[in-house]
Amino acid sequence: MHIRLPYLALMLVFAFVAGKAATPGALDPVKVAPHIYELAFENEKVRVLKQTIRPGEWPPVHTHPDSVVVYLNPCAWMEDVPGGERRMESYKFGTPVWAPAGSHGGITSTVVQECRVVVVELK
Repeated sequence: MHIRLPYLALMLVFAFVAGKAATPGALDPVKVAPHIYELAFENEKVRVLKQTIRPGEWPPVHTHPDSVVVYLNPCAWMEDVPGGERRMESYKFGTPVWAPAGSHGGITSTVVQECRVVVVELK
């Protein structure tokens, strides 16, 4: 099975940190980027976030626990990767992606088209 990490994410890609701890408050995506992340649902097992990144936006550094990310529309962006090169990331509508716990964001990136995503964070 091929695992692709979003960004966003997504979602998400750059500095993943191991572990399943709950998202630390200081790096909670809903707190650091409320213009991008919205809490949709939460219980003792999962937290579900709606994420919308528009062209010209990119979230600051934030942390997610182990998550499943589902793309709600075709989504594409260009990102700078170590070594000075640029890489295109893209996902089709409905693509589910496993995203191990970690931190990401705060990168140089260009969203090509609006990306709407559901992030299901495991607790």
